[in-house]
Amino acid sequence: MPTYSIGQAARLLRVSPETVRRWADGGRLPMGRDGSGNRVIDGVGLARFARSRAAEDERAETGGPPTSVRNALTGIVTGLTLDDVVAQVEIQAGPHRVVSLVTREAVEDLDLAVGVTVTARVPSTSVRVDRP
Repeated sequence: MPTYSIGQAARLLRVSPETVRRWADGGRLPMGRDGSGNRVIDGVGLARFARSRAAEDERAETGGPPTSVRNALTGIVTGLTLDDVVAQVEIQAGPHRVVSLVTREAVEDLDLAVGVTVTARVPSTSVRVDRP
């Protein structure tokens, strides 16, 4: 079973190592010690915590109607290029840049502009998974 250091867990969860320590000290994230006495998190426990945290985040962000699309990236519109029929919308969602082509009518209906907060929902039937 793989184990993770506090720093590795922090990078995977996109938080600071201090936050991981607080979660562990508060009993939210199970942590043990390796043979050298270093604090470690087992992979199964980390996966369970990440899934639980994502579900909490999703419930907190959901303000609109229910949807079956689970790949939701909330961010800010950083670019908007309009044509007669189509528009290109650029979104920065944390470290992720999302570019979408939508109709001009959709941009106008949603009142999109640079600086507006949006959620990009990405339905996907094909996902590629790589290991570093």
